[in-house]
Amino acid sequence: MSKFQLKSGVVGLLVAAFGSTVSATSQESASPSKRPSLVVGIVVEGLSNDYIELLRDQFGNGGFRRLLEKGVTITDADFGTPLDGAASTAMIFTGTSPSVNGIGAAGYYDPETRRVRSALFDSETIGNFTDETLSPRNLAASTISDELRIDAGGLGYAYAIAPDATEAIIMAGHAGNSAFWINDNTGKWATTTFYKDLPTSPQNANHREPNEFRLDTLQWTPSVNVEKLPDLPSYKKLYPFRHSFPRTQAERFKAYKNSPVVNTDVTSMAADYIKTLTLGKRESTDMLSLAYSLQPFMYGSDPDNRTEMMDSYLRLDRDLERLFAAIDSDGPGMDNTLVFITGTPLTRRQRRDDEKWALPYGEFSSKKAVSLLNMYLMALYGNGEWVTAYHDGQLFLNHKLIKERDKDLAEVRTESARFLTRMSGVGDAWTIDDIVDRRASENPDAMRRNTHIASSGDVIVNILPGWQEVDDDDNSGDTPQTTQRAASAMAPAFILAPGVKAQTLSTPVDARAIAPTITGILRIRSPNGASVAPLRLQKN
Repeated sequence: MSKFQLKSGVVGLLVAAFGSTVSATSQESASPSKRPSLVVGIVVEGLSNDYIELLRDQFGNGGFRRLLEKGVTITDADFGTPLDGAASTAMIFTGTSPSVNGIGAAGYYDPETRRVRSALFDSETIGNFTDETLSPRNLAASTISDELRIDAGGLGYAYAIAPDATEAIIMAGHAGNSAFWINDNTGKWATTTFYKDLPTSPQNANHREPNEFRLDTLQWTPSVNVEKLPDLPSYKKLYPFRHSFPRTQAERFKAYKNSPVVNTDVTSMAADYIKTLTLGKRESTDMLSLAYSLQPFMYGSDPDNRTEMMDSYLRLDRDLERLFAAIDSDGPGMDNTLVFITGTPLTRRQRRDDEKWALPYGEFSSKKAVSLLNMYLMALYGNGEWVTAYHDGQLFLNHKLIKERDKDLAEVRTESARFLTRMSGVGDAWTIDDIVDRRASENPDAMRRNTHIASSGDVIVNILPGWQEVDDDDNSGDTPQTTQRAASAMAPAFILAPGVKAQTLSTPVDARAIAPTITGILRIRSPNGASVAPLRLQKN
């Protein structure tokens, strides 16, 4: 063998060895990180960037500040149009809009029975600790929790806890172990027989410390000295708020669910789940979904509820810190947990300002609107009940009568919309045909995808800001008097996950991208209706 051949052979071996080392190093760096042991998905109704920034210096280190400093901050998750908590939650967890997932709002009007039903009404189920008959069968798309359960062959757990029934069930999904919520009439933690798993924590709360008795002595007062609250006028500091939930209040449980006290109770229940169910401590990834509320408090005597709102944020900050501490102490640890928190648009219905400010105000009576429109249609098409109902800004026509009289449904809808736009307090009135053909609102594409056609009315009415929708069938003196306000379809969101770098996304992000982003981090399938691409997040 020549010297040249020997040297060439040695060089070849060195190159091969070096190449193997580079290849191994490259493969090691490219290998995926360990999948989180626990997923905690949180929906916060009414979460606002404005209050987070206002109170940032007041927050502790373990709640919102931890999210802001160590997680992904999405300043504006765009829902397209303002949606209620149920529809927003469905969009977050399915990655698709109401036109696909089937949930356009928490409730809908059923023309057959002429009754308002829950969007998740299911006559084939019964309730535990409630007379509600609900299930996720009307949710027409899979959820994050569904896909996580399917990926593990059912070995991973998926639980949901929320003040509201619809939100709890949507978060648990079709394949979840259980969903618990707080009943509006009894204050008990309740669930549906659709789910077969009954954790002991809610049952113990119902028996040992039921809200029926606990609320008798419960009060909500400021948790900090109001002098420390920023941008608060001096007159608000003189008389700090004090709210109670007495038995004489007809809607005491609804008021309780509209306060930050319920957020603390959801957190306590969640911490108990983590400990007693050993979530995140097994081979398969578990999921715990929670819902909180930061919507304006409607049950106080003072329409100016800024103090209550700031106190709610400060309390939720401590609840989040307590939740994260529970994950560290009794769960797999935050280093092995994926947390995502998404706000929902602020409600359009808010307390009316004091009359002394002389702001424009009016009352839109749905009963009068139905009556006047029916008279108008009788003048055009003959006697009969042409209009059957008005619910949640939607007017329903009598399709059976229209067919019997051989009238054109689209024409009757158009005439109805034209008449309603001339009524005081009505800004716009669109037919369902306008929405389908993308001729409605300033954002017709978003309006179309956020409308569930099968449960929608024939004419959708937009009430002007400052006007109150009068529900003539509601005789409860405890029902808050609210007026319409323009509302943004944006809300902030946060993702805190192992291997994901802290970053801020300041341009609007389609809210439908959240679900595929979370499933992408988990390396599982996206929900079956998700069509928006996941966010490309920077990794550590």
